[in-house]
Amino acid sequence: MNMHNTPNDLSTRETHDLIGSDKVEGTRVYGADGKHIGSIERVVLEKRSGRVAYAVLAFGGFLGIGEDHYPLPWAKLSYDPDLGGYRTDVTREQVEAAPKYSDDSEFDWSREGGRRVYDYYGVPPYWM
Repeated sequence: MNMHNTPNDLSTRETHDLIGSDKVEGTRVYGADGKHIGSIERVVLEKRSGRVAYAVLAFGGFLGIGEDHYPLPWAKLSYDPDLGGYRTDVTREQVEAAPKYSDDSEFDWSREGGRRVYDYYGVPPYWM
């Protein structure tokens, strides 16, 4: 029995309340000014609870090379069906000044690194 592309497969379908992670990746994000900020490169989950801790936004560079990656607390995003993307209450300029990492470095995913991100955006950390 072929298990791929069945009607219940979230990689090819979404419901009103649920979406597969592969459909979130690449989704556009719009800022407080309504302008396109970037796209979601990946989501980062908390292992034990399964909660989404971050959406990593990617932009800059050329053809995906030299992009910067910006962890954004998931709580800062809300899905806007009219846009077909996520909306946040910050602008691209605010995101550009936020903690980030580049293609040739890795982010500090520790609680201290996470606290810097959450403090910057003014929301309680996902672990609280």
